Amino acid sequence: MSTFELKLPQMGESVAEATLTSWLKEVGDTIEADEAVFEIATDKVDSEVPSEVDGVLLEKRFDIDDVVKVGEVVAVIQVGAEAGDSPAVAAPSVAAPAETQEVQSKGEATTAASVPQPAAAVSEAATQAEDAMQAAQQALAPVPGDGRFYSPLVRNMAREEGIAKEELEKIPGSGKDGRVTKEDMLKYIAGRSNTVQPATQEIKSAPAPAPTTQTQVASEIATAAPAAQEKATTAAVPPAGLKAGDEIIPLSRMGKLIAKHMLESVTTSAHVQSFVEVDVTEVVKWRERVKKGFEAREGEKLTFTPIFLEAVAHALKKYPLMNISLDGDRVIKKKNINLGMAAALPDGNLIVPVIRNADQLNLVGMARAVNDLAHRARTNALKPDEIQDGTYTVTNVGSFGSVFGTPIINQPQVGILALGAIRKEPSVIETADGDFIGIRSKMFLSHSYDHRVVNGALGGMFVKAVADYLEAWDPEREV
Repeated sequence: MSTFELKLPQMGESVAEATLTSWLKEVGDTIEADEAVFEIATDKVDSEVPSEVDGVLLEKRFDIDDVVKVGEVVAVIQVGAEAGDSPAVAAPSVAAPAETQEVQSKGEATTAASVPQPAAAVSEAATQAEDAMQAAQQALAPVPGDGRFYSPLVRNMAREEGIAKEELEKIPGSGKDGRVTKEDMLKYIAGRSNTVQPATQEIKSAPAPAPTTQTQVASEIATAAPAAQEKATTAAVPPAGLKAGDEIIPLSRMGKLIAKHMLESVTTSAHVQSFVEVDVTEVVKWRERVKKGFEAREGEKLTFTPIFLEAVAHALKKYPLMNISLDGDRVIKKKNINLGMAAALPDGNLIVPVIRNADQLNLVGMARAVNDLAHRARTNALKPDEIQDGTYTVTNVGSFGSVFGTPIINQPQVGILALGAIRKEPSVIETADGDFIGIRSKMFLSHSYDHRVVNGALGGMFVKAVADYLEAWDPEREV
């Protein structure tokens, strides 16, 4: 039977590598086409990678927490096989003397009698290759001792936390064959005593796949020698002000990325805010009137979000200099209006999937896009491409009860709009017969923009255009 190499697919122009976070199939498991085989995480999103063929998982080329480059083979699948079939695995080659390999390559007999070297020389060469192999493994082993394998992520965490090799060897592993996983490290670090740990440790690079010739072994030893001499001297110092009973909660991978991204945005852009109160009474009444019929006809719920995104897309067409990015001393005016929609994840973090060409969608198309992206954000099913290339972002702080907020710009964009909670308020209503007090549905729009390229006039006119679009809503509009 033939085999199929499952490679890490291209996940967007800016994504060159990903971390393998989990295997969903084990060697020998049956796999159907389009069935997920493993999960990966980039600096933007987590995703599953499906198989393109039916078959049986024959080989796993990477371990959990390994970093894989786009295009590298991650798994090998035996096409058309079923669970229990004998895997078509080629026997591993044995390092042989040069003359022996040459004889084999010409298709001649490979018995000892056909090898033009004495048996003693063959034996000596094999012994040397075996000794060199052992030397390479010892020189490249991540941690001496019990021979456990540690992924690059685990070794880096140990280095950052000042965990010495002896201490690392004692950490119980919940992974395959007792391997220490990222979760094991996080639990250990969280429960670690507050005393300063030994500062000196040796954490070496993990070995490459075992070489097959003596020359390759020698090359690997020479390459790994400098790395084997490196030592980390970082000590784990207790945080200032830590009291008995306090709990240390390590930031998740995504939490660290968000923190870094937010700090970079604050230090990059000159944030300014403009606030507008908008009367959305007609929008509220119209949605209440049409939402049941809309859901029955389209199979989609009609929330306020697609209505507000439609208003933002309209305002961006009116003020295209809000749909830009700044590259050094150059302003890049974007052709497409790609709206980012901040969505909450189950762990409390936020992610910003993008609705491309939002100005070209009608309200039905916008509602479908919003509901689909929001659902897949909650289920961690977004693809890396779906959170890239946004040109302007909208975040709904009102869904958490906030009246308004001052959101941080999503770089490299220059503006972000926060939607406040809709509240019923007494309001002055002007009529031809005079003014009177009435109950109206109102909300605040909070516009944060980059004052390096957006002045107060443009920032204020843009958010006012969004408000005007909503206040002029046609209560008889068909959808």
